Amino acid sequence: MIEQFKQDVKNGLSSHPKSLPSKYFYDEIGDELFVQIMNLQEYYLTDCEMEIFSQKTNEIITNLGVQLNTEFDLIELGPGDGTKTIHLLKVLSKQKYNFTYHPVDISNHALDGLEQNLLSEIPKLSISKQQGDYFNILSELKKNNKQKIILFLGSNIGNFVDDKAKEFINTASTFMNPGDSILLGIDLIKPQEIVLPAYSDKQGITAKFNLNLLDRINNELDADFNRENFYHKATYNETEGIARSYIVSKSNQQVTIKKLDLSVEFVEDEKIQTEVSRKYNDEILSKIIKDSQLDVTGKIMDHRGYFADIILTKRNS
Repeated sequence: MIEQFKQDVKNGLSSHPKSLPSKYFYDEIGDELFVQIMNLQEYYLTDCEMEIFSQKTNEIITNLGVQLNTEFDLIELGPGDGTKTIHLLKVLSKQKYNFTYHPVDISNHALDGLEQNLLSEIPKLSISKQQGDYFNILSELKKNNKQKIILFLGSNIGNFVDDKAKEFINTASTFMNPGDSILLGIDLIKPQEIVLPAYSDKQGITAKFNLNLLDRINNELDADFNRENFYHKATYNETEGIARSYIVSKSNQQVTIKKLDLSVEFVEDEKIQTEVSRKYNDEILSKIIKDSQLDVTGKIMDHRGYFADIILTKRNS
């Protein structure tokens, strides 16, 4: 993982414009900060999807088409702290569905905490945590003949630009058999006054989360970023439907990253893009899944219509 981190940082900070992958937000400190973000009043996404999972659990199960007498794998990509998924897991367990839950994450720290929390709530839960790359894990799990339900929640698909989202969905579908499904959380296009505060909260937690990436580079790659010389900025284009997060240089400056043997020049107001948050409608979703052999077989929304969990099922070839 460290070699990939080094390569991605080197490539991103040597590019014009500069960028860093959002997946590197999630070290131990980043995990804790994101939990705080999910509990912010401005971060409506958590409440919307929590409403769906806590109040419409049986509707989710019905739409997934799982059977009591058929064993299946429930695979969650990037499960976070499990506060939404636990509602589904509890109902599935109470109704005696025969399944194994596979949380998949690059962070062992996050997986260990998730496993401990879930087993304290659902002691008989069959859980098999998987640390590593999503597609490597999906490839391994495909080798058994169980039905697969893949959870990709929290609008994580929105962290990809459209071409990458399409590539992600197409690749994921290759590890699925006909009848397997993806439960995909998508944030829907909304006005700026609703969306923008979710990425630039008044308490500054999102700013700490974004700027923690500089601390991670300092700690792991022996760099000399000074956080005081940078600030967090978020933008949202309602017509385009994309929110973006940046780390912005306050002045002309130079940063040295010793383990990369790299010096990086910044000019005043130069930005490092760290996150893209795509918002969806039916037209955009259709374009993303067009070549994947996946069909929309269910759509469950919160009462305000801010967020949707979409069921995508692989058709027979």
